[in-house]
Amino acid sequence: MTSPLVSIRNLEKRFDLSGGFLEQIQFEGGRFRRKQEAVHAINGVNLDVNKGEALCVVGESGCGKSTVARTVMGLISPSAGEIHYDGQRIDNLGGKAALPYRRKMQMIFQNPYASLNPRMTIQQTLEEPIRFHHQDWSPTQVRDKIHEVMHSVGIDPDWGSRFGHEFSGGQRQRIAIARALAVDPEFIVADEPISALDVSIQAQVLNLLMDAQESRGLTYLFITHDLAVVEHFGTRVAVMYLGRVCELADTKTLFAMPRHPYTQALLSAIPKLEDDRPNHIRLQGEVPTPVNLPSGCVFHGRCPYANERCRQEVPQLIATDGGAQVACHAVEEGRL
Repeated sequence: MTSPLVSIRNLEKRFDLSGGFLEQIQFEGGRFRRKQEAVHAINGVNLDVNKGEALCVVGESGCGKSTVARTVMGLISPSAGEIHYDGQRIDNLGGKAALPYRRKMQMIFQNPYASLNPRMTIQQTLEEPIRFHHQDWSPTQVRDKIHEVMHSVGIDPDWGSRFGHEFSGGQRQRIAIARALAVDPEFIVADEPISALDVSIQAQVLNLLMDAQESRGLTYLFITHDLAVVEHFGTRVAVMYLGRVCELADTKTLFAMPRHPYTQALLSAIPKLEDDRPNHIRLQGEVPTPVNLPSGCVFHGRCPYANERCRQEVPQLIATDGGAQVACHAVEEGRL
């Protein structure tokens, strides 16, 4: 086994809700108390992204998948844990030390209407990262590189003098992909890059990403909530629930034989035409708040297989016979 390109170890992220020190002081029961609250967005995530693969992270809204993406890219500082790129720890780097990794790692954002600067032409948008990372390049080299990436994503180079508002959502997302490819990265984080697009355009953008992966040898961390996209695009899948990874498997294994109760419920919700498909699993209760996380397994309040151990002890990812990794006491004990 080769070492992973990106390695995430015991990653945690908390967003403080308490405000300043004076705002945390409260008078209760005849005495002053300091009350601190935080959103526990990520809670001990461990993931490896192997070179050349597309690792998809799925889960419902609020599960922490986009926070993982932004933390890996350095847009958010982790509260705990480590992030390694090609064996080098990068979450503690800053300034010039981080520059080589800024070029190797690029991100495609969810909303193409917000990710492009409305004051910059497409030419300026694509020029900016190239001039920043290749300050010794001549204007001719910069222009040739811009034309090359625009052709590779199906954009006419003559569009360079126009502004972002003159394009449709699909065209803007192609421009955003061209911006990410302009510095020849090795690793791309795609944070729900097609969710804001029309269904008719989604397949075009997905195929563009797959073609770029094949021609450029790219590695993807792909964040999505669309399981049909995962089945078509992903090499492996990590399923998240309330800031934790509950199952990790290759795509075929996960869709053919999901093991975690939450994954089973998630996949049962996919609309299918077959008459013999299993009945839709309806989970009871609501998703707990990430401010006050439940003890033990974060899913135990909605799980039909939960017992006392599930309520007290946090499950860890364990390998199963099918090659998947599952964080579930019921699977470990043979009850499921």
